[in-house]
Amino acid sequence: MTRKKPAPKDLTGIRQRGSTYQIRVSGGYDPVTGRQLFHSGSADTEDAAIVLRDRLRQQVQDATAARTNVTLGYLLDEWLSGHQVEETTRATYLLLIDSFIRPALGDTPLSRLCRLGPRPFEQLYAELRTCRRRCHGRTFVEHRTTRAHACDERCAPHACKPLALSSVRQCHAVLSGALSAAKRWGWITVNPLDTAQRPRMPAPQPTPPSSEEAAKIVNAAWEQDEDWGTFVWLALVTGARRGELLALVWDDVDLAAGVLTIRRSLVRHDSKTIVKDTKTHQMRRISLDEATVEILCAHKKHCAGRCTGIGTVLRDDAFIFSYSPDNRHPCSPSAITHRYARMTAKLGVRTHLHALRHYSATELLAAGVDLRTVAGRLGHGGGGSTTLKVYAAWVAGADKKAAHLIASRLPRPPQMHDEHSR
Repeated sequence: MTRKKPAPKDLTGIRQRGSTYQIRVSGGYDPVTGRQLFHSGSADTEDAAIVLRDRLRQQVQDATAARTNVTLGYLLDEWLSGHQVEETTRATYLLLIDSFIRPALGDTPLSRLCRLGPRPFEQLYAELRTCRRRCHGRTFVEHRTTRAHACDERCAPHACKPLALSSVRQCHAVLSGALSAAKRWGWITVNPLDTAQRPRMPAPQPTPPSSEEAAKIVNAAWEQDEDWGTFVWLALVTGARRGELLALVWDDVDLAAGVLTIRRSLVRHDSKTIVKDTKTHQMRRISLDEATVEILCAHKKHCAGRCTGIGTVLRDDAFIFSYSPDNRHPCSPSAITHRYARMTAKLGVRTHLHALRHYSATELLAAGVDLRTVAGRLGHGGGGSTTLKVYAAWVAGADKKAAHLIASRLPRPPQMHDEHSR
């Protein structure tokens, strides 16, 4: 009885080149370039090549393969060009892309990234947390500029410095946003970052000044001048952010009702002053106490007198804090920060300007003010979740105070009265 010959192997899409087998599978047409798209690979044996070819075919059939061969760098450019964000946020994204993402993964095709999954991204995050330049142990000189120059002491041998964890998380946010857009556009069918582990931030540990230090700081500010004293006072009692205070105009404060409205924030970018939305893109109204209203009334009178001295009037849209005599130009945010740092350094207090915001929050929580009210004054989103996360230790202290308050108003058991009377 003759033996049946085995059926010939299906080698469609497979060709031998030397000692390896190359695989090529059609994946339709690229939605970006319009050209025919091929998924390719290689194997050492004929059987392994058949297995790889069938897997690529199945990916095309299940719509799990990338539908374009464009690179991650191309995707980032396309995504950022149409992404609706503030100008300063766009500049931050561009810096992260050009400095950290593009040098590592910019030339990698999306099809390859989809096949590799989250591993390349998590590896990038780990490398950046070791060295922001991803030196891999290489020795080189870090020059002070990329332009032609004469080297001086600022051009020093490279020393590894990790990228801040917050910046690594921003890189993840940029990549996640761009790859999500690619999925919406039909360029890829699976976002490899959906299963990636985002770097975790450590628990916030705010360090507000003590009550004694706060009193010392505000007294020193009043001694310098009336404008500076008013700024530091308002930062302490409102807990507003630096940019929010500098963006305030006189139309934002209702002195008769004792209410301050925070609508905007002020930043400096590329030597330009930009007034934009607040961090949470929400307006908030803050009640002011009598002392603060009195201080603002005196400050407004002082500003009006300055305007009268130069033959003009103080307008409602004039800035509350300004270097110019007519209050038409705002203060520089960085100059305010540096002035505060110099003042506190002379006082021997180790702190920073943003700690005044922490002081306001912690004092309110320690006094038993409810979490939602504190969150509203600070402009935190999430109904108090952010406030709880940042100031958890002080919330616990307020809770302990509340427990003692309740117990103090209730009668004790008779046996405890007897023990106390002995």
